[in-house]
Amino acid sequence: MLQKLKKMDMVIVVVLLLLMIISIVSIYSSTVNTELEGYHRKMLLFYIVGFIAFFGISLLDYRLFIKYAWYIYGGGIALLVLVIFIGADLNGAQGWIMIGSLSIQPAELFKLVLVIILSFVLFRKHKPVLSFWRDVIPIGLLTLVPFALVMVQNDLGNALSYIVILVGLLWIGNVKLLHALIGLVLAAGAAFGGIQAYVHYHDELLEAKILKPHWVGRIDPWLFPEKATTDASWHTKNAKLAIASGGMSGEGFMQGSTVQSGRVPYTYSDSIFALIAEEFGFIGSSVLLLAYFILIHRMILIALECRDRAGPFLIVGIVAMFMYQIFENIGMFIGLMPLTGITLPFISYGGTSLVISMASLGVAMSVKLHGQEIEEDMPRPSMYRPASLQQLN
Repeated sequence: MLQKLKKMDMVIVVVLLLLMIISIVSIYSSTVNTELEGYHRKMLLFYIVGFIAFFGISLLDYRLFIKYAWYIYGGGIALLVLVIFIGADLNGAQGWIMIGSLSIQPAELFKLVLVIILSFVLFRKHKPVLSFWRDVIPIGLLTLVPFALVMVQNDLGNALSYIVILVGLLWIGNVKLLHALIGLVLAAGAAFGGIQAYVHYHDELLEAKILKPHWVGRIDPWLFPEKATTDASWHTKNAKLAIASGGMSGEGFMQGSTVQSGRVPYTYSDSIFALIAEEFGFIGSSVLLLAYFILIHRMILIALECRDRAGPFLIVGIVAMFMYQIFENIGMFIGLMPLTGITLPFISYGGTSLVISMASLGVAMSVKLHGQEIEEDMPRPSMYRPASLQQLN
C-alpha cells in the first residue's frame, strides 16, 4: 500500500488541497452572518469524506469497475427510477433522495456510472474503428435511457452532461469521420430548429404546456434577456454585474457589493463563481481556472502513459464530465450558456457533487497506480491504443 501511495500524482493532490481552500473560503464569505452560517464547516466534512473516497478508490484496481460495469449500471438506473417516485423537489428539479438530513442526488452519481459502462463497452470492442449499428447505436441507447430519466426530473444540466460524456468517449473510441460529421450536422440542425421554434412559438408552447415554467425561467434570460421577466433574468443579470465589478484584483474578501447584498442567489452553491470573480477579481478567477487546467492536464498525461486500453477510456470520460461542468457553470453567468443547476466542481457546496468528483479523480489515480500492470483474468481484446490518444501523444 505504501508503494502505491508513493506512486500517486502529488500534483493532483496539491491542486485538490488548493481547490478545497478556495471552496471553504468562498462558502464562508457567502454564508457568514446568515441562516446558512456554518456551511463551510459542513463542506470541510464533505471534503474529508471525499478524500477518503479519493484515496480508497485510488488503491483499488480500476479494472474491477470495468469487470462489474453492468451491475454498476443496473444499480444506477434503479436509483434514477426510484427518485422519480420518492424524490424530493428542490429548486424545480425532483432529483434528491432524502435519508434523514442526508440528501443524495442520483443524477450526479450516474455521471461516473455512465463513464464506467461506456468505457466497458468500448474496451470490449475488437475493431479499431467503431461500427455505426453494432457500436454507436448500442452506446447511444445506454446513454439515452438515463438521459430520459433525468429529463423527467427536470434536471437539464446533468442530462446534458451525459451527452457530453457520450461524445467524448465516441471520439476516443475512434468513431468514423463520416458518422461524426452526420452526428454534428443532425445535432446542429436540431439545436437550431429547437431554438427557432422556442423563439417564434414561445407563448403557444407555454400555453400547450409543452414548455415547463421551470425551463422557461432558465432559458429566456439566455436567448432574449431583454424580453425576459424581471424574476427570470434577475439571477443572470446580477451575476454578470458581480463578475464585471470584480475588475482585475476584486473588491476584497467579504467585500463584494453585489453578492454580499444578496442580489445573486445561491452564491454558496451554483453561483459561487460570481462571488469569486467579484471578491477576488480576474486574478482570483484565473487561479481557479489554472487549477482546473492543471488537473485536466495531469489526467490526460496519465491516460497517455497507461498501457491498458480501459484506463484511457475512463479518464477521457471523466475529463469530458469535468470540462462540461466547468464550462456550463461559468458560461451560464457570462451569457454563453442557459442557466442550469449544474455545480462548479470541487468548489460549490454539496456533498453528493463533491464526493462523486473526488471518487472520479480516484478512478483516474487508480489508472496511474495500476495502469502499467497486466491483469490475466480480465478479458482483453486486441491491445491497440485509441487513435485519438495516439494523436495527442
